[in-house]
Amino acid sequence: MPDSVSGRILRIVGARSLNTFGRQIINATVVWELYGETHNFLVVAGLGLVQVIPVILLFVPAGNWVDRSDRRLLATWSVAITGAIGVGLALASAFGAHAIAFYALLFAQGCVNVVHAPSSASLIPLILPRDQLERTNRITSSVQELAGILGPALAGLALIWVAPHWNYAFVALTGVASALMYRGLPPARTIVTEKNARSDWRVGLRFIWNSPLLLPALTLDMFAVLFAGVASLTPAIATDLLHTNAFGYGVLRSAMSTGAVLAAVAAGRLPPWKRPGRVLLIVVALFGAGIIGIGLSRSLPLTVVLLVFCGGLDNISVVIRSTLEQLVVPDAIRGRVSAVHYVFIGMSNELGAAESGVAAWAVGTVPAIVAGGAVAIVVVGLVAVKWRALAAMPPLAELKPDDG
Repeated sequence: MPDSVSGRILRIVGARSLNTFGRQIINATVVWELYGETHNFLVVAGLGLVQVIPVILLFVPAGNWVDRSDRRLLATWSVAITGAIGVGLALASAFGAHAIAFYALLFAQGCVNVVHAPSSASLIPLILPRDQLERTNRITSSVQELAGILGPALAGLALIWVAPHWNYAFVALTGVASALMYRGLPPARTIVTEKNARSDWRVGLRFIWNSPLLLPALTLDMFAVLFAGVASLTPAIATDLLHTNAFGYGVLRSAMSTGAVLAAVAAGRLPPWKRPGRVLLIVVALFGAGIIGIGLSRSLPLTVVLLVFCGGLDNISVVIRSTLEQLVVPDAIRGRVSAVHYVFIGMSNELGAAESGVAAWAVGTVPAIVAGGAVAIVVVGLVAVKWRALAAMPPLAELKPDDG
């Protein structure tokens, strides 16, 4: 493949999406296997918790490491290790290992993710022109969401005929393929990093904290997904509320990703948002309303439609937030900012899984889902009042480094 802009986009999108595909297979299979064996919501909560602990512990050294290292090489090794973790899970499943073995391997996956996320995200602006960033983020989001569709759906379909360990073993192939795509990228341009980068890890945190645009955008994502995420509860939704089988579970797990792909395709045909911050506030509020509907639904088709709706809204949020970060953060601190950013994302997704499991155990599945959606709507109102600059944010193409 020639070293053109299109070729670079294809490689970076392919590498990140294959990694997402493998991780989705792991997550969908582990939740189904352990919940099916125990029917214990606290076990589900533990799966999220063991993946968020590394985010909290390692984001500081990870950010410094990314800013001082070859980001392409870090991304390559990260996805290769994910493939190795798939092999470990396959062995644990095949030999009937205790849940602690699964927790340990998912903890290792959390450590890998906290390096891969900032290294791959901060690599993009170094190998692509600025005017290609929003397009690349839209394509990346679309293909990663497609991976999110196929991963859970194929995992659920496979679980009808094969044992879970075959799902995990397949992840080894996605890890190798993703690593080869990263290695095929050209070397990133050299950036100038300040001499005290090793000690001044707080620069990433300070940048986000002082940003009138990036801080509210990340706050929306963290709290909305923290309380309104339902991915970890889909086994309970499938079996306890909708009374469907493994394939129905796979359809539910992939529905949000289907909506994300549809939204990305539609957005590619629309002009850029004139007020992307206002759009962000609206879609997160609608996301919360959709989650409430999911909690109240007892119909499989209706639940799938609502999940598709929420997935489309989430895609719009992801593209706006990712492009915003890439445009306003200076190259020299991008790794540390991305690492802090991943704390928001990792905490909202993985800690959200833990929160959902604990809430469902404490008050029941339906109250936990409905309350989470309501909290998301309240957070939107609070953010809109506290950070008025977000609603007034100009088109993304007009933003420059340090504007955030």
